[in-house]
Amino acid sequence: MKSMEEMIKAAQAAAETIQKQMTESQSKLDGIEVEGAAGGGLVKIRCSAKGRIIGVAIDDSLMQPSEKGILEDLIAAAFNDARAKADEVAGQEMARMQSGMGLPPGFKLPGM
Repeated sequence: MKSMEEMIKAAQAAAETIQKQMTESQSKLDGIEVEGAAGGGLVKIRCSAKGRIIGVAIDDSLMQPSEKGILEDLIAAAFNDARAKADEVAGQEMARMQSGMGLPPGFKLPGM
């Protein structure tokens, strides 16, 4: 049987490995891009799977003062679409990472 000191060292090593994998996964998520769109593609927002906004594209036809309210609504809708896609991709990546660690499906790691 292992001594208490050996078990503590093993637990610390496992925690360090998990922390390293979490850091790598977060970096990877920031490199994955998704695009949300609204108004049939008149407004598009690109963001990372971590939720960082990368770019916004607005069709020239919406650049009129009379279309301001519609444009604002479409930007919000495109952002929400991009955020939903980012959350989906992030969830898939985290599930893949957790399965590689041997954690049960649905297990929530702190900070996730």
